[in-house]
Amino acid sequence: MTVITVSQVNTYIKAVLDECQVLKNIFVVGEISNFLHYFRSGHMYFTLKDDTSQLKAVMFSSYAQRLKFKPEDGMRVICRGRISSYEKDGVYQLYVEDIQPDGAGALNLAYEQLKAKLEKEGLFDSSHKKPIPKFPKKIGIATSDMGAAIEDIKNITKRRYPICELVLMSTAVQGEQATADIVNSIKTLDKIEDIDLIIVGRGGGSIEDLWAFNTEPVARAVYECGKPIISAVGHETDFTICDFVADLRAPTPSAAAELAVPDGNALLDYFDSLGETLSSLLNRRLECEYQRLDSITKDSIFANPADYFQMLFDNNDVLSERMTDAFKQKVNDYSFKLSNIAAALNALSPLAVIGRGYSVVKSKNNVIKSVNEVNSGDKLEIILTDGKVSCTAD
Repeated sequence: MTVITVSQVNTYIKAVLDECQVLKNIFVVGEISNFLHYFRSGHMYFTLKDDTSQLKAVMFSSYAQRLKFKPEDGMRVICRGRISSYEKDGVYQLYVEDIQPDGAGALNLAYEQLKAKLEKEGLFDSSHKKPIPKFPKKIGIATSDMGAAIEDIKNITKRRYPICELVLMSTAVQGEQATADIVNSIKTLDKIEDIDLIIVGRGGGSIEDLWAFNTEPVARAVYECGKPIISAVGHETDFTICDFVADLRAPTPSAAAELAVPDGNALLDYFDSLGETLSSLLNRRLECEYQRLDSITKDSIFANPADYFQMLFDNNDVLSERMTDAFKQKVNDYSFKLSNIAAALNALSPLAVIGRGYSVVKSKNNVIKSVNEVNSGDKLEIILTDGKVSCTAD
């Protein structure tokens, strides 16, 4: 009897599985459960199951980073990979190299997942939309410098509004570098102070060709841009995530140019019409003023100014007489009041008392009221009605 170790058994089973041509490139369909994505390593671990069985699966980060959508529990998928075992625990599993949704395509699923996520965060809300300037002086454009999109924008802008300056940021709009290039162009144009508006876009193509405009970094760059952005991606029937986040969606790059600048000819026609309207209004106003002036010269003081000024002189004479009478009356009133006050003061005057035969005796300028205030030998002054007498007290 040959006895072998556990490690030998697991190594043998792994070798058998690895040598099986059928299991080297196998497609397995099932429902995802117990999905775990370790963000530090980037590896994905999950179980594929059907009604009766289940199969453990792992997808390493080198393959996982290529996925366009995010696998989730309950999602039915088709996994391509190989069957092998992990010698340490002897468990066989599916080593996944690619995952495709069973039914909808991976890009369509990724589009719907990102759209739902950003919409839930509020990136599509109209409250965040910035108004598009009516008369932009300078427009930044993030697109390829070799495509038809930039030529359409240049031609239409030149025809409609030639005074507007265009600033082109040559941008990769397709391929692996497109997402980073679009983000960089948006941020660069946003830093140019005198740019009023940015157009981001490209011509038509398949969903794969337009995919850079359906990525989260581009969506967030558009949302965080301080300047208004018009999204012009693909044809009229193409809708990208960039369209939903942008301040305005244009069905084509040509339409973006028409939405970005006014029609110069229409503006000139408008100003001509406005000039005619103003001229008509001015003429009507002048006519009204002439009629008013004519009415004034016929029906007012200007029709007979001599009579008017004579009336003013008459009114002035009447007012003068009234003011003179009022002044005399005031003078008489104050004279009467002054006479009464003088009579009252005279009645209280000591001079009036002296005039009736009385006299005032002073000593050292003080009025003597009692004999006790006078000593023998004091010099006295007696004030009479017609003069003063000096004497000495005994």
